[in-house]
Amino acid sequence: MSDSADPLVHALAGAAGGALALSVTYPLSTITMKLQNNEDGKERDELTAKRVILDILSKDGVLGLYSGLESALYGMTVTNFIYYYFYEKTGKYFKMLNKVSQLSTTNTMMTGAIAGVITAVATNPVWVANTRITLKKSDVSTLRTIKNIVAKEGAQNLFNGLKPALILVINPIIQYTIFEQLKIIVLNSQVGKKRNLSANWAFILGAIGKIAATSITYPYITLKTRMHMSTSSSAKGESSSSLVLEILKKEGIAGLFNGFFYKLSQSVLTVALLFYFKEGLLSSTLKLLKIIRSRRIKT
Repeated sequence: MSDSADPLVHALAGAAGGALALSVTYPLSTITMKLQNNEDGKERDELTAKRVILDILSKDGVLGLYSGLESALYGMTVTNFIYYYFYEKTGKYFKMLNKVSQLSTTNTMMTGAIAGVITAVATNPVWVANTRITLKKSDVSTLRTIKNIVAKEGAQNLFNGLKPALILVINPIIQYTIFEQLKIIVLNSQVGKKRNLSANWAFILGAIGKIAATSITYPYITLKTRMHMSTSSSAKGESSSSLVLEILKKEGIAGLFNGFFYKLSQSVLTVALLFYFKEGLLSSTLKLLKIIRSRRIKT
């Protein structure tokens, strides 16, 4: 975090960076979602990434890999804006409360938890809509999909998968805690230099954090995807444990890790690019604001 930047600046940079990163990696997200959902109930040896890719290409062409991109960009922009805003706002509060310039590991984790819970609850309807749009190859907009879900299934289904989503709050906590602590180490090593994290370092540290986070939490990512697709009016009452047992019975423990390699690749690349773009945009924005302020002082 940068003390010289307002939380709103971080939020805007994070939103823009996330959208740019997702645009590059979205085909991997589509493949992962197909593998996770296993909508045709195929046996594991029949459910391969190669078959999923060939199936998409044969039915929908290359554009099929980008099904739901508009919805995902909307979701990513909103998600990152909310997350970064509350992450920076909460972080500044803890720094002021403890009268320190750097957050401790504990405060970093608490900051991530608070921002993560707020973001998960606020954006769950958007990601339910995105999952439906992507897997059903729908041309309906995100807002229209949300309205249709409310009209046909009830508003409660907009929060399908919220329980695993809340558990997955630990994902960005792990990711950002590792990132922030490694960032401090890197910045402290820059003796006599400007203490700003370069975009290249942000890329590397972001990748390391995401590898650890995704590896630990992947089964819950699979559960969230499957629960998003449920249209039952009683879906809200469906427990994660019952879904886990169903997957284990039909697909074995490997069913919880369908698409893991592609999700890991997509997540790591997306987050690494997100940090790369965000730090670059943040640095450029701060320089621009400094120029504007200096001109105001002169006039």
